[in-house]
Amino acid sequence: MDADSVLSDAVIEQVERIGQADIMVGIPSYRNAATIPHVVKAATAGLVQYFPDQKPVLVNSDGGSPDRTRELVLSTESPDYVEQIILVEPTHRLQRVSLTYRGIPGKGSAFRAIFDIARRLGVKACVVVDSDLRSIVPEWIELLAGPIVKGGFDFVAPLYCRHKFDGTITNMVAYPLTRALYGKRVRQPIGGDFGLSSDLIAAYLDSPLWDEYVARYGIDIWMTTLALNEGFAVCQANLGAKIHDAKDPGADLGPMFREVVGTLFRLAHVYQGNWMQVRGSRALPVYGLERIAVPPPIEVNVERLIEQFRMGTVNYLPLWQAILPADTIHDLGELAKLDEGRFYFPAELWIKCIYDFLYAYGTVQGFSKEQILNSLTPIYFGRVASFVVERIDSIDEVAEQDLERQAREFERLKPYLVSRFEALHRSSGGSNSPLRALGSDNADSSEERASASSTS
Repeated sequence: MDADSVLSDAVIEQVERIGQADIMVGIPSYRNAATIPHVVKAATAGLVQYFPDQKPVLVNSDGGSPDRTRELVLSTESPDYVEQIILVEPTHRLQRVSLTYRGIPGKGSAFRAIFDIARRLGVKACVVVDSDLRSIVPEWIELLAGPIVKGGFDFVAPLYCRHKFDGTITNMVAYPLTRALYGKRVRQPIGGDFGLSSDLIAAYLDSPLWDEYVARYGIDIWMTTLALNEGFAVCQANLGAKIHDAKDPGADLGPMFREVVGTLFRLAHVYQGNWMQVRGSRALPVYGLERIAVPPPIEVNVERLIEQFRMGTVNYLPLWQAILPADTIHDLGELAKLDEGRFYFPAELWIKCIYDFLYAYGTVQGFSKEQILNSLTPIYFGRVASFVVERIDSIDEVAEQDLERQAREFERLKPYLVSRFEALHRSSGGSNSPLRALGSDNADSSEERASASSTS
Protein backbone atom coordinates (compact mmCIF):
# COMPACT_ATOMS: atom_id res chain seq x y z
CA MET A 1 0.00 0.00 0.00
CA ASP A 2 1.22 3.50 -0.86
CA ALA A 3 1.76 5.12 2.55
CA ASP A 4 1.08 8.61 1.14
CA SER A 5 -2.11 7.67 -0.68
CA VAL A 6 -5.61 8.13 0.73
CA LEU A 7 -6.64 5.10 -1.37
CA SER A 8 -6.52 1.49 -0.25
CA ASP A 9 -4.94 -1.22 -2.38
CA ALA A 10 -8.41 -2.57 -3.21
CA VAL A 11 -9.56 0.81 -4.53
CA ILE A 12 -6.37 1.24 -6.56
CA GLU A 13 -6.95 -2.17 -8.12
CA GLN A 14 -10.54 -1.22 -8.97
CA VAL A 15 -9.37 2.01 -10.60
CA GLU A 16 -6.73 0.13 -12.57
CA ARG A 17 -9.44 -2.18 -13.93
CA ILE A 18 -11.35 0.85 -15.22
CA GLY A 19 -8.13 1.93 -16.89
CA GLN A 20 -8.99 5.33 -18.34
CA ALA A 21 -11.77 7.90 -18.30
CA ASP A 22 -12.34 11.29 -19.91
CA ILE A 23 -14.67 13.01 -17.46
CA MET A 24 -15.48 12.38 -13.81
CA VAL A 25 -17.91 13.50 -11.12
CA GLY A 26 -16.68 13.23 -7.55
CA ILE A 27 -19.05 13.27 -4.57
CA PRO A 28 -17.67 13.49 -1.02
CA SER A 29 -20.08 12.16 1.58
CA TYR A 30 -20.78 11.33 5.18
CA ARG A 31 -24.19 10.23 6.37
CA ASN A 32 -26.01 11.43 3.24
CA ALA A 33 -28.32 8.49 2.55
CA ALA A 34 -31.34 10.82 2.38
CA THR A 35 -29.95 13.05 -0.38
CA ILE A 36 -27.21 11.25 -2.29
CA PRO A 37 -29.49 9.17 -4.60
CA HIS A 38 -30.79 12.41 -6.16
CA VAL A 39 -27.23 13.72 -6.59
CA VAL A 40 -26.13 10.46 -8.21
CA LYS A 41 -29.09 10.46 -10.63
CA ALA A 42 -28.51 14.06 -11.68
CA ALA A 43 -24.76 13.57 -12.09
CA THR A 44 -25.23 10.36 -14.09
CA ALA A 45 -27.71 12.03 -16.42
CA GLY A 46 -25.48 15.07 -16.84
CA LEU A 47 -22.44 13.01 -17.77
CA VAL A 48 -24.22 10.84 -20.32
CA GLN A 49 -26.50 13.52 -21.78
CA TYR A 50 -24.06 16.42 -22.15
CA PHE A 51 -20.80 14.59 -22.83
CA PRO A 52 -21.77 11.70 -25.12
CA ASP A 53 -18.29 11.47 -26.63
CA GLN A 54 -16.52 11.24 -23.27
CA LYS A 55 -15.94 8.11 -21.23
CA PRO A 56 -17.55 8.89 -17.82
CA VAL A 57 -16.94 7.75 -14.26
CA LEU A 58 -18.60 8.69 -10.96
CA VAL A 59 -16.62 8.44 -7.72
CA ASN A 60 -18.07 8.63 -4.22
CA SER A 61 -15.47 9.31 -1.52
CA ASP A 62 -17.04 8.53 1.84
CA GLY A 63 -15.93 9.17 5.41
CA GLY A 64 -17.19 5.87 6.81
CA SER A 65 -20.92 6.56 6.88
CA PRO A 66 -22.85 4.27 9.26
CA ASP A 67 -25.98 4.60 7.10
CA ARG A 68 -26.54 3.32 3.55
CA THR A 69 -24.77 6.17 1.76
CA ARG A 70 -22.23 4.05 -0.11
CA GLU A 71 -24.73 1.30 -0.90
CA LEU A 72 -27.14 3.81 -2.40
CA VAL A 73 -24.42 5.33 -4.61
CA LEU A 74 -23.92 1.95 -6.27
CA SER A 75 -27.54 0.78 -6.32
CA THR A 76 -29.39 3.96 -7.37
CA GLU A 77 -30.81 3.42 -10.83
CA SER A 78 -30.09 5.89 -13.62
CA PRO A 79 -33.02 7.83 -15.13
CA ASP A 80 -34.84 5.86 -17.84
CA TYR A 81 -33.73 8.12 -20.70
CA VAL A 82 -30.10 7.62 -19.65
CA GLU A 83 -30.56 3.86 -19.82
CA GLN A 84 -31.96 4.28 -23.34
CA ILE A 85 -28.86 6.21 -24.39
CA ILE A 86 -26.64 3.50 -22.94
CA LEU A 87 -28.55 0.79 -24.79
CA VAL A 88 -27.78 2.55 -28.07
CA GLU A 89 -24.19 3.42 -27.12
CA PRO A 90 -22.90 0.83 -24.60
CA THR A 91 -19.54 2.64 -24.40
CA HIS A 92 -21.35 5.43 -22.53
CA ARG A 93 -22.18 3.18 -19.59
CA LEU A 94 -21.16 4.96 -16.43
CA GLN A 95 -18.60 3.34 -14.15
CA ARG A 96 -19.27 3.95 -10.45
CA VAL A 97 -16.76 3.74 -7.63
CA SER A 98 -17.59 4.11 -3.94
CA LEU A 99 -14.79 4.04 -1.39
CA THR A 100 -13.95 4.90 2.18
CA TYR A 101 -10.91 7.17 2.06
CA ARG A 102 -7.95 6.95 4.43
CA GLY A 103 -6.56 9.79 6.54
CA ILE A 104 -7.95 12.68 8.58
CA PRO A 105 -11.76 12.57 8.56
CA GLY A 106 -13.07 15.49 6.54
CA LYS A 107 -14.15 16.88 3.21
CA GLY A 108 -10.58 17.71 2.15
CA SER A 109 -9.45 14.12 2.61
CA ALA A 110 -12.45 12.98 0.57
CA PHE A 111 -11.47 15.39 -2.20
CA ARG A 112 -7.88 14.21 -2.11
CA ALA A 113 -9.04 10.68 -2.83
CA ILE A 114 -11.17 11.95 -5.72
CA PHE A 115 -8.22 13.89 -7.13
CA ASP A 116 -5.95 10.84 -6.82
CA ILE A 117 -8.41 8.70 -8.80
CA ALA A 118 -8.86 11.44 -11.40
CA ARG A 119 -5.13 11.56 -12.03
CA ARG A 120 -4.82 7.77 -12.19
CA LEU A 121 -7.62 7.64 -14.77
CA GLY A 122 -6.22 10.55 -16.79
CA VAL A 123 -9.49 12.48 -16.86
CA LYS A 124 -9.61 15.77 -18.74
CA ALA A 125 -12.18 17.36 -16.44
CA CYS A 126 -13.47 16.58 -12.97
CA VAL A 127 -16.62 18.00 -11.39
CA VAL A 128 -17.07 17.83 -7.61
CA VAL A 129 -20.51 18.36 -6.07
CA ASP A 130 -21.86 18.25 -2.53
CA SER A 131 -23.79 15.19 -1.41
CA ASP A 132 -26.60 17.11 0.33
CA LEU A 133 -27.79 18.98 -2.77
CA ARG A 134 -31.51 19.05 -3.43
CA SER A 135 -31.37 21.51 -6.31
CA ILE A 136 -28.79 19.83 -8.55
CA VAL A 137 -29.99 19.05 -12.07
CA PRO A 138 -28.15 17.29 -14.94
CA GLU A 139 -27.27 20.63 -16.54
CA TRP A 140 -25.01 21.46 -13.58
CA ILE A 141 -22.50 18.91 -14.88
CA GLU A 142 -22.33 20.65 -18.24
CA LEU A 143 -22.12 24.09 -16.65
CA LEU A 144 -19.20 23.07 -14.41
CA ALA A 145 -17.33 20.90 -16.91
CA GLY A 146 -18.15 22.72 -20.14
CA PRO A 147 -15.76 25.64 -19.61
CA ILE A 148 -12.94 23.13 -19.11
CA VAL A 149 -13.75 20.73 -21.95
CA LYS A 150 -14.79 23.43 -24.44
CA GLY A 151 -13.21 26.67 -23.26
CA GLY A 152 -9.81 25.84 -21.83
CA PHE A 153 -10.52 26.99 -18.28
CA ASP A 154 -8.98 25.24 -15.28
CA PHE A 155 -11.23 26.20 -12.38
CA VAL A 156 -14.98 26.77 -12.54
CA ALA A 157 -16.58 28.24 -9.41
CA PRO A 158 -20.35 28.24 -8.89
CA LEU A 159 -22.72 31.20 -8.96
CA TYR A 160 -25.88 30.52 -6.96
CA CYS A 161 -29.09 32.20 -5.92
CA ARG A 162 -28.95 31.73 -2.14
CA HIS A 163 -31.13 32.91 0.70
CA LYS A 164 -29.82 36.12 2.24
CA PHE A 165 -28.86 34.32 5.47
CA ASP A 166 -27.33 31.24 3.81
CA GLY A 167 -23.56 31.12 3.39
CA THR A 168 -22.59 33.58 6.14
CA ILE A 169 -18.94 32.49 6.16
CA THR A 170 -18.87 33.16 2.42
CA ASN A 171 -20.66 36.49 2.71
CA MET A 172 -18.82 37.89 5.71
CA VAL A 173 -15.27 36.65 5.10
CA ALA A 174 -14.45 34.30 2.23
CA TYR A 175 -15.90 36.32 -0.65
CA PRO A 176 -14.96 39.87 0.34
CA LEU A 177 -11.51 38.97 1.67
CA THR A 178 -10.57 36.82 -1.35
CA ARG A 179 -11.80 39.60 -3.64
CA ALA A 180 -9.84 42.31 -1.80
CA LEU A 181 -6.63 40.29 -1.53
CA TYR A 182 -6.35 38.82 -5.00
CA GLY A 183 -8.45 41.22 -7.09
CA LYS A 184 -10.82 38.59 -8.54
CA ARG A 185 -14.55 38.51 -7.78
CA VAL A 186 -15.19 34.84 -7.04
CA ARG A 187 -18.64 35.14 -5.47
CA GLN A 188 -18.75 31.61 -4.05
CA PRO A 189 -15.15 30.65 -3.22
CA ILE A 190 -16.33 27.95 -0.80
CA GLY A 191 -19.45 26.93 -2.71
CA GLY A 192 -18.67 23.21 -2.69
CA ASP A 193 -19.45 22.55 -6.36
CA PHE A 194 -16.55 23.10 -8.77
CA GLY A 195 -15.12 22.13 -12.15
CA LEU A 196 -11.40 21.28 -12.31
CA SER A 197 -8.94 20.60 -15.13
CA SER A 198 -6.39 17.80 -15.06
CA ASP A 199 -3.56 20.33 -14.77
CA LEU A 200 -5.13 21.92 -11.72
CA ILE A 201 -5.78 18.55 -10.09
CA ALA A 202 -2.11 17.68 -10.53
CA ALA A 203 -1.14 20.99 -8.91
CA TYR A 204 -3.42 20.24 -5.95
CA LEU A 205 -2.01 16.76 -5.45
CA ASP A 206 1.59 17.98 -5.69
CA SER A 207 1.10 21.02 -3.45
CA PRO A 208 3.10 21.18 -0.19
CA LEU A 209 0.34 23.28 1.38
CA TRP A 210 -1.97 20.50 2.65
CA ASP A 211 -2.63 20.60 6.40
CA GLU A 212 -5.28 19.48 8.89
CA TYR A 213 -7.62 22.40 8.16
CA VAL A 214 -7.39 21.69 4.42
CA ALA A 215 -8.23 18.05 5.12
CA ARG A 216 -11.49 19.27 6.67
CA TYR A 217 -13.61 22.28 5.66
CA GLY A 218 -10.64 24.39 4.57
CA ILE A 219 -10.48 22.53 1.25
CA ASP A 220 -12.80 24.78 -0.81
CA ILE A 221 -11.05 28.07 -0.03
CA TRP A 222 -7.69 26.31 -0.44
CA MET A 223 -8.66 25.15 -3.93
CA THR A 224 -9.91 28.59 -4.93
CA THR A 225 -6.89 30.43 -3.53
CA LEU A 226 -4.36 28.16 -5.22
CA ALA A 227 -6.17 28.46 -8.54
CA LEU A 228 -6.11 32.27 -8.29
CA ASN A 229 -2.45 32.45 -7.30
CA GLU A 230 -0.83 29.76 -9.41
CA GLY A 231 -1.70 31.12 -12.83
CA PHE A 232 -4.75 29.00 -13.67
CA ALA A 233 -7.66 30.23 -15.78
CA VAL A 234 -10.72 30.83 -13.59
CA CYS A 235 -14.37 31.44 -14.45
CA GLN A 236 -17.80 31.08 -12.84
CA ALA A 237 -20.95 29.16 -13.85
CA ASN A 238 -24.57 30.18 -13.27
CA LEU A 239 -26.22 27.25 -11.48
CA GLY A 240 -29.44 28.78 -10.17
CA ALA A 241 -30.65 28.13 -6.63
CA LYS A 242 -28.59 26.18 -4.14
CA ILE A 243 -30.90 24.15 -1.93
CA HIS A 244 -29.06 22.00 0.60
CA ASP A 245 -28.85 21.22 4.31
CA ALA A 246 -28.25 24.81 5.41
CA LYS A 247 -27.04 25.49 8.95
CA ASP A 248 -27.77 28.06 11.66
CA PRO A 249 -24.52 30.06 12.03
CA GLY A 250 -24.60 30.21 15.83
CA ALA A 251 -25.43 26.54 16.27
CA ASP A 252 -23.42 24.73 13.60
CA LEU A 253 -20.77 26.84 11.89
CA GLY A 254 -18.11 27.44 14.58
CA PRO A 255 -15.72 24.61 13.53
CA MET A 256 -16.24 25.31 9.82
CA PHE A 257 -15.54 29.00 10.39
CA ARG A 258 -12.22 28.25 12.08
CA GLU A 259 -11.10 25.79 9.40
CA VAL A 260 -12.09 28.02 6.46
CA VAL A 261 -10.74 31.25 7.94
CA GLY A 262 -7.60 29.56 9.26
CA THR A 263 -6.85 28.31 5.75
CA LEU A 264 -7.63 31.70 4.23
CA PHE A 265 -5.33 33.48 6.70
CA ARG A 266 -2.49 30.99 6.30
CA LEU A 267 -2.56 31.25 2.51
CA ALA A 268 -2.71 35.04 2.73
CA HIS A 269 0.67 34.89 4.48
CA VAL A 270 1.99 32.38 1.94
CA TYR A 271 0.89 34.52 -1.01
CA GLN A 272 1.59 37.86 0.62
CA GLY A 273 3.99 38.74 -2.19
CA ASN A 274 1.10 38.42 -4.66
CA TRP A 275 -1.60 40.55 -3.08
CA MET A 276 0.39 43.45 -1.59
CA GLN A 277 0.34 45.34 -4.91
CA VAL A 278 -3.22 44.42 -5.93
CA ARG A 279 -5.72 47.28 -5.84
CA GLY A 280 -9.39 46.99 -6.63
CA SER A 281 -10.94 43.94 -8.26
CA ARG A 282 -12.35 42.74 -11.54
CA ALA A 283 -15.14 40.46 -12.64
CA LEU A 284 -14.48 36.98 -14.00
CA PRO A 285 -15.95 35.35 -17.12
CA VAL A 286 -19.35 33.74 -16.48
CA TYR A 287 -20.62 30.60 -18.22
CA GLY A 288 -24.32 29.94 -18.66
CA LEU A 289 -27.41 32.12 -18.58
CA GLU A 290 -28.43 33.86 -15.37
CA ARG A 291 -31.15 31.90 -13.58
CA ILE A 292 -33.88 33.49 -11.49
CA ALA A 293 -34.70 31.31 -8.51
CA VAL A 294 -36.20 31.65 -5.05
CA PRO A 295 -34.27 29.65 -2.44
CA PRO A 296 -36.08 28.50 0.70
CA PRO A 297 -35.87 30.63 3.87
CA ILE A 298 -33.35 29.98 6.64
CA GLU A 299 -34.00 30.54 10.33
CA VAL A 300 -31.24 32.21 12.37
CA ASN A 301 -31.22 32.41 16.16
CA VAL A 302 -30.11 36.03 16.59
CA GLU A 303 -30.37 35.95 20.38
CA ARG A 304 -27.88 33.10 20.58
CA LEU A 305 -25.48 34.86 18.20
CA ILE A 306 -25.51 38.05 20.27
CA GLU A 307 -25.07 36.13 23.52
CA GLN A 308 -22.02 34.31 22.09
CA PHE A 309 -20.61 37.65 20.99
CA ARG A 310 -21.10 39.10 24.48
CA MET A 311 -19.40 36.10 26.08
CA GLY A 312 -16.47 36.63 23.72
CA THR A 313 -15.94 40.19 24.96
CA VAL A 314 -15.27 38.68 28.41
CA ASN A 315 -13.64 35.34 27.69
CA TYR A 316 -11.23 36.53 24.98
CA LEU A 317 -10.34 40.00 26.21
CA PRO A 318 -6.67 39.16 27.04
CA LEU A 319 -6.14 37.73 23.54
CA TRP A 320 -7.95 40.60 21.85
CA GLN A 321 -5.63 43.00 23.68
CA ALA A 322 -2.68 41.31 21.96
CA ILE A 323 -4.30 41.59 18.51
CA LEU A 324 -6.66 44.57 18.33
CA PRO A 325 -6.13 48.30 18.86
CA ALA A 326 -7.56 49.73 22.08
CA ASP A 327 -10.25 51.73 20.26
CA THR A 328 -11.49 48.59 18.48
CA ILE A 329 -11.77 46.71 21.78
CA HIS A 330 -13.67 49.67 23.25
CA ASP A 331 -16.09 49.67 20.31
CA LEU A 332 -16.69 45.91 20.64
CA GLY A 333 -17.40 46.38 24.33
CA GLU A 334 -19.94 49.08 23.58
CA LEU A 335 -21.67 46.82 21.06
CA ALA A 336 -22.05 44.14 23.73
CA LYS A 337 -24.22 46.53 25.75
CA LEU A 338 -26.84 46.88 22.99
CA ASP A 339 -30.06 44.88 23.13
CA GLU A 340 -31.18 42.72 20.21
CA GLY A 341 -33.44 45.32 18.63
CA ARG A 342 -30.72 48.00 18.46
CA PHE A 343 -27.76 45.71 17.78
CA TYR A 344 -25.59 47.14 15.00
CA PHE A 345 -22.06 46.02 14.09
CA PRO A 346 -20.63 48.42 11.46
CA ALA A 347 -18.96 46.91 8.41
CA GLU A 348 -15.84 49.05 8.84
CA LEU A 349 -15.29 47.78 12.38
CA TRP A 350 -15.73 44.19 11.20
CA ILE A 351 -13.29 44.61 8.31
CA LYS A 352 -10.60 46.10 10.53
CA CYS A 353 -11.03 43.19 12.94
CA ILE A 354 -10.55 40.74 10.06
CA TYR A 355 -7.44 42.55 8.86
CA ASP A 356 -5.95 42.72 12.36
CA PHE A 357 -6.60 39.02 12.93
CA LEU A 358 -5.16 38.11 9.53
CA TYR A 359 -1.98 39.99 10.37
CA ALA A 360 -1.82 38.44 13.83
CA TYR A 361 -2.28 34.90 12.49
CA GLY A 362 1.34 34.79 11.32
CA THR A 363 2.97 37.30 13.66
CA VAL A 364 1.55 37.36 17.21
CA GLN A 365 3.60 35.37 19.70
CA GLY A 366 2.34 33.59 22.81
CA PHE A 367 -0.95 32.31 21.38
CA SER A 368 -1.66 29.35 19.14
CA LYS A 369 -3.35 29.81 15.78
CA GLU A 370 -6.30 27.84 17.12
CA GLN A 371 -6.65 30.27 20.03
CA ILE A 372 -6.55 33.21 17.62
CA LEU A 373 -9.32 31.70 15.49
CA ASN A 374 -11.41 30.77 18.53
CA SER A 375 -11.26 34.37 19.71
CA LEU A 376 -12.35 35.68 16.29
CA THR A 377 -15.39 33.39 16.15
CA PRO A 378 -17.61 35.40 18.57
CA ILE A 379 -16.81 38.58 16.61
CA TYR A 380 -18.05 36.80 13.48
CA PHE A 381 -21.21 35.83 15.36
CA GLY A 382 -21.72 39.49 16.25
CA ARG A 383 -21.34 40.67 12.65
CA VAL A 384 -23.78 37.98 11.41
CA ALA A 385 -26.30 38.94 14.09
CA SER A 386 -26.13 42.57 13.00
CA PHE A 387 -26.68 41.65 9.35
CA VAL A 388 -29.72 39.54 10.24
CA VAL A 389 -31.22 42.30 12.42
CA GLU A 390 -30.68 44.87 9.66
CA ARG A 391 -32.06 42.72 6.83
CA ILE A 392 -34.70 40.55 8.48
CA ASP A 393 -37.48 42.21 6.45
CA SER A 394 -35.48 42.84 3.25
CA ILE A 395 -35.71 40.89 0.04
CA ASP A 396 -32.65 38.87 -0.96
CA GLU A 397 -31.66 41.35 -3.69
CA VAL A 398 -31.38 44.21 -1.18
CA ALA A 399 -29.31 42.06 1.17
CA GLU A 400 -27.02 41.19 -1.74
CA GLN A 401 -26.51 44.89 -2.45
CA ASP A 402 -25.41 45.30 1.18
CA LEU A 403 -22.91 42.48 0.77
CA GLU A 404 -21.51 44.08 -2.36
CA ARG A 405 -21.05 47.36 -0.48
CA GLN A 406 -19.24 45.45 2.24
CA ALA A 407 -16.96 43.83 -0.36
CA ARG A 408 -16.09 47.26 -1.75
CA GLU A 409 -15.31 48.39 1.80
CA PHE A 410 -12.87 45.49 2.13
CA GLU A 411 -11.11 46.86 -0.95
CA ARG A 412 -11.21 50.46 0.28
CA LEU A 413 -9.72 49.55 3.65
CA LYS A 414 -7.09 47.21 2.24
CA PRO A 415 -4.32 49.85 2.66
CA TYR A 416 -4.83 49.42 6.42
CA LEU A 417 -3.77 45.77 6.07
CA VAL A 418 -0.96 46.57 3.65
CA SER A 419 0.45 49.18 6.00
CA ARG A 420 0.71 46.63 8.80
CA PHE A 421 2.69 44.23 6.62
CA GLU A 422 4.89 47.01 5.27
CA ALA A 423 5.73 48.05 8.84
CA LEU A 424 6.67 44.46 9.60
CA HIS A 425 8.94 44.37 6.55
CA ARG A 426 10.67 47.55 7.62
CA SER A 427 11.21 46.25 11.14
CA SER A 428 12.57 42.92 9.86
CA GLY A 429 14.82 44.39 7.18
CA GLY A 430 12.54 43.27 4.34
CA SER A 431 14.53 40.58 2.58
CA ASN A 432 14.43 37.98 5.32
CA SER A 433 10.77 38.36 6.18
CA PRO A 434 9.08 35.10 7.24
CA LEU A 435 6.15 36.11 5.03
CA ARG A 436 7.87 35.21 1.76
CA ALA A 437 5.32 34.00 -0.77
CA LEU A 438 5.65 30.47 -2.10
CA GLY A 439 3.43 31.08 -5.11
CA SER A 440 3.84 32.83 -8.41
CA ASP A 441 3.29 36.55 -9.01
CA ASN A 442 -0.29 37.74 -9.30
CA ALA A 443 -1.45 36.52 -12.70
CA ASP A 444 -3.94 39.08 -13.97
CA SER A 445 -3.71 37.56 -17.45
CA SER A 446 -4.28 33.92 -16.44
CA GLU A 447 -7.60 33.76 -18.31
CA GLU A 448 -5.80 34.53 -21.57
CA ARG A 449 -5.04 30.81 -21.82
CA ALA A 450 -8.77 30.16 -21.85
CA SER A 451 -11.33 30.85 -24.50
CA ALA A 452 -12.37 34.47 -24.64
CA SER A 453 -15.93 33.45 -25.43
CA SER A 454 -18.19 32.81 -22.45
CA THR A 455 -21.96 33.00 -22.21
CA SER A 456 -23.30 35.77 -19.99
